[in-house]
Amino acid sequence: MPDARFNCLPTIIGSMPHTDPVKACSLIAEYLKEIPAWPQLPRRSFKESMCPQFSQGFPGVVVTENSIYTDRSQDWDEPLEELYTAYLENNVGRYPVGADYAAGLHAFLSLENLSPKAVKGQVTGPISFGLTVTDDSKRAILYDDMLSDAAAKLLRLKAGWQEKALAKISKNTIIFIDEPAMSSYGSAFFSLPKEKVVALLEEVLGGIGGIKGIHCCGNTDWSLILGTSTDIVSFDAYNYAESLTLYPAEVKKLLDRKGAIAWGIVPNTEDSLINETVSSLKDRLEEAMAPFTRKGIPFKQLIEQGLLTPSCSLASLTEEASAQALGMLSELSANIRKRYR
Repeated sequence: MPDARFNCLPTIIGSMPHTDPVKACSLIAEYLKEIPAWPQLPRRSFKESMCPQFSQGFPGVVVTENSIYTDRSQDWDEPLEELYTAYLENNVGRYPVGADYAAGLHAFLSLENLSPKAVKGQVTGPISFGLTVTDDSKRAILYDDMLSDAAAKLLRLKAGWQEKALAKISKNTIIFIDEPAMSSYGSAFFSLPKEKVVALLEEVLGGIGGIKGIHCCGNTDWSLILGTSTDIVSFDAYNYAESLTLYPAEVKKLLDRKGAIAWGIVPNTEDSLINETVSSLKDRLEEAMAPFTRKGIPFKQLIEQGLLTPSCSLASLTEEASAQALGMLSELSANIRKRYR
């Protein structure tokens, strides 16, 4: 796998509060010079919400001003055949992410004078997509074998297309699969066998040629995610630091195969941001890492094979607060790298 020694460089999960893609990209270029990421802009349009954003080309898909579903009254034969043909041929160009659905991505691809060490993108995961998108009877498509399989294949192609586009900025690409719905795995709201979940995740991961990650912003069964072929596990270390500490052996295996942990240590709520400083976040990060060092994972390895991120999306913040969060993130990263280089 690619070497994931990031030395706690900063990047973001994806979503920003802006409606102006140029403004969002400028902020990212200012604070995330080494690993910039394109901004998702859900406030700009419902099409830029995490599931509609990657839905173009899905059989029978209907996107309204505030909902997304697939219409069973439409003829699915042709779109399904096209999707599976593109999948078998790995024709990622057949399923691009359009500018109407990702203005932030297309503005980001137009940026000049970038010379990053790596570049990051993101795609909605098949579990979150499958639980959000319903058929016209309001049944989540995750529980339809044909549609859940088609969704995973579509997302795989979207990830591949995006990776190819981002490679023009840097040959070192990172693509995260965003899976917020995995925080409800094992609950009454989410009844799917572990083997099915892993198979869907691996379908999308298999389409990513560079560094690949999985992000979940809540508590989940991390052994499942750590057991996939992901190179990076991204979690909310600000609110759920203890959730990952339950799996020290699995974390050690990930790190020993040159994987990385993305520590979501900068809060994404304004109340919490006001009460934190770079110094307090540094202390909080070291406290989050401490249980792993007590389990035999060297602190130096956690630093070397770490990324720093916000705890999750910044879309709920004001534009001013999002700039504050990125500023703290960038300064915290510089502080950590200077102290532990």
